[in-house]
Amino acid sequence: MKTKKYSASTMPEVMKLIRKDLGEDAVILNSKVLYSKGFLGLFKKKTIEVLAGMDSVEAPVTPRTPSTQIVKNDSISTEIKKELEDLKKMVKSIKHSQVGTEFPEEFNIILNYLADQELEEELITTISDELFVHLNNSKTRIPIEVQKEIVQNLLIAKLQEVPFGGISYSKKFINVLGPTGVGKTTTIAKMAARAVLEKKKKVGFITTDTYRIAAIEQLKTYAGLLQAPMEIIYNEHDLQEVMRKFENLDVVFIDTAGRNYKEIKFVQDLQKLINFEENTETFLVLSTTSKQIDMEVIIEQFQGFPIEKFIFTKIDETNSIGAIINLMIKYKKGLAYYTDGQEVPEDIVEASLIDLLNLFLKGIPHERSS
Repeated sequence: MKTKKYSASTMPEVMKLIRKDLGEDAVILNSKVLYSKGFLGLFKKKTIEVLAGMDSVEAPVTPRTPSTQIVKNDSISTEIKKELEDLKKMVKSIKHSQVGTEFPEEFNIILNYLADQELEEELITTISDELFVHLNNSKTRIPIEVQKEIVQNLLIAKLQEVPFGGISYSKKFINVLGPTGVGKTTTIAKMAARAVLEKKKKVGFITTDTYRIAAIEQLKTYAGLLQAPMEIIYNEHDLQEVMRKFENLDVVFIDTAGRNYKEIKFVQDLQKLINFEENTETFLVLSTTSKQIDMEVIIEQFQGFPIEKFIFTKIDETNSIGAIINLMIKYKKGLAYYTDGQEVPEDIVEASLIDLLNLFLKGIPHERSS
C-alpha cells in the first residue's frame, strides 16, 4: 500500500488534498490534531495530520510457484480487507454531508443543530474535526450522546478561562450598562431583590436615565417594594454626593441610561458621568434577540470600560443562543446572569459553565431507536 501524510488546518482541507493526490479510493489510516506552541503560549495554531493510503496490493514477481503466490495473496486476511472497504466507504460518504462541510452523515444531526444555534462556523469546523478524529480512532460509529459529550468537553476547554457567576459582593457599586430595550432596569430589580432576599443586604438605587420618565418610575416602583432608597443623578457632582449619602448601604445599583450606544457620543457621555473606581463592579447587558453583529458593535464601543462579565436577557424569546458562546470566546468576557422572563426576582439565573452548556445543548435530539 502506498501511504503518505497530509496536513492542513481543517479536516475538509486535508480530504481535498488526499482526493487530489490519491483519488476517491484512498483510505484513512490514522488522524490526529496537533497544536503549535505559539508565541508566549498564545496564538496556538491547530493542524490536522492524516495518514492516508492507496490500496494497490499486487503479487510480487518472483520465481515462486503459482501455489506459493496464492498463499501470499491469501495472507491478506478477510478482516483487513473488510476494514479497508469500510474506510473507503467512509471517505466517499464525506462528500454528502448536509451541513456544508465534508463529514460523515452520522454527524449531521449534531452539526446541523450547532448551525441552527448560530454557533460560529470556525467553531463548528473545529468540533467537526474533533468528531472525525474520534470516529477514526474508535473505528465504529459514535452514538449521539457521545458526540454531545465531545462537543461539551471542547466548549469547556474554550470557556474555562473566562469567569462565571453573579455579583461578587466585594464591591459596593454595581454599574449596569447596555443599550435601550435590553431590559436593564428589570434585570437590576432582579439582582437587587436577590441581594435583599438571599444575602440580606441593604441596597440602594441610582439612575442616570433622565431621558425616559417611564424608566425612572419603573425603578421607583422596585425601590419602594424593596424599601430601598433611590436617587436620580444628572452629573458627576451629583454622583459623588449620592455616593456619600449611601455610605451605610451594602450594595448600590447604578442604572445607566439606555441609549443607542452605536453612537460614540453617548458612550463618551457615560464615561464622563460614571466613576469606574476600584469599588465598582461593571456588567454589560445584551439581549439574545439582537443580531450578533449588532451586539458586537455595542461591545466594541464599550471596550474602554472595565467590563468583566456579560448579562444576557430574553433567552426565552429566542430559539438560538449560540451568540452567547461566540461573544464570550471572541471578547474573552465571562457571564454573570441570563434572564428568561419578566417575573421579579424569579426569572434570572446566576450563570455557571456547566449550566450554560446544558442549556445550549439540551435541544440536541436523542438517539433514534432502530
